[in-house]
Amino acid sequence: MITFTRGLRASSHAVARYQAQAKAFGTSLSAQAPASASASPAAKPSSSSDTGAFKGFKLPDQTYKVTLIPGDGIGPEISESVKAIYAAAKVPITWEERDVTPVLVDGRSTIPQDAIDSIHQTTVALKGPLATPIGRGHVSLNLTLRRTFKLFANVRPCRSIVGFKTPYDDVNSVLIRENTEGEYSGIEHEVVDGVVQSIKLITMDASERVARYAFEYARLNKRPHVTAVHKASIMKMSDGMFLQACRRVKEDFPDIKYDEDILDRVCLRVVQNPAPYSDRVMVMPNLYGDILSDMCAGLIGGLGLTPSGNIGRDASIFEAVHGSAPDIAGQGKANPTALLLSSLMMLRHMNLPQYADRIEKATLETIAEGKHITGDLGGKASTQAPSSSPFPLPHHQSSNKSPPPIESGPPTNQPTQASASATQCFAF
Repeated sequence: MITFTRGLRASSHAVARYQAQAKAFGTSLSAQAPASASASPAAKPSSSSDTGAFKGFKLPDQTYKVTLIPGDGIGPEISESVKAIYAAAKVPITWEERDVTPVLVDGRSTIPQDAIDSIHQTTVALKGPLATPIGRGHVSLNLTLRRTFKLFANVRPCRSIVGFKTPYDDVNSVLIRENTEGEYSGIEHEVVDGVVQSIKLITMDASERVARYAFEYARLNKRPHVTAVHKASIMKMSDGMFLQACRRVKEDFPDIKYDEDILDRVCLRVVQNPAPYSDRVMVMPNLYGDILSDMCAGLIGGLGLTPSGNIGRDASIFEAVHGSAPDIAGQGKANPTALLLSSLMMLRHMNLPQYADRIEKATLETIAEGKHITGDLGGKASTQAPSSSPFPLPHHQSSNKSPPPIESGPPTNQPTQASASATQCFAF
């Protein structure tokens, strides 16, 4: 009885801490309406204040200032490769490099203030991989960035790359992961010796916000199908609430087909045959998105070819999702493709598609050609070689057999008939 009471007390304290966090994210833990009820204006997360369409910060030379977080391990060298390609393609960007290594402020570990100020000013950042030591007391920097800038949606496109042979050549899915809560809320505690409790928190507001973003993304990128991925058969209340949110949002999108599927079955079916998922957007809670997006990345060649973007109210951060690979750092073996492709998502988000399209086309042709690719793709080129090869140059001549263009989202500064958050959508 003492143990049980202590556990309840610990859980109560944890939820109280989360309520403070939820308030910062603009969410609440209040009682929810049934699935059939219409969402109140306060519950709809699609206002411009919620999504923070790119505002930009232009310098006197008419270039946009963008925060660059090189990261750890191989991060600095792949960041230099991207910078070299952008310089060759004359992309109107001025990089402002910032280090996010935690510092102690009033006894607490936090991101340096100059990095926070930079991202608040530019409203957009490109981030290399960050290392988080394993063990108690170490906080994930990626999680800290998501919380600090309210990055509620993680967008992970997975599409087969023409010319790079994998067991599948028809992968073309988009996964959208709720980014602020679920099992990754960061609320864990030891109840008694030998018993640890980790809390999964799902709120209607956060679930509706990411669901609405997924439907808008599908509509604007002409994907006719949204699938909610869940484990509501076991987690009836938490995942059940996530599904309620998706069903409520679906009422506003009669033109989009909607269905629900269990995580286990989706994983099984995708690896058996990814083709049926090529027309859809899959939306899911945090942990499931982390696992399923990496699995889909494996179908197209790995995390070294997979872009990622995190969308928030105050800023958006685009990143390479692979690790920092300290074992090969500084050896010229790292593949910069994932960070480069993530940066192209960033350019489209900034309404600079002409630069993104040109670099993307040349990048895909280079991979298909196979002459300037790194060892993980079967080549012998160094990290720096692609940036010195012809492919990033503005006058790169395309062959008649160029890979087909990959879908891109609408310009972020042109409103559509959908809600204001529609202007946030983009795609690789």
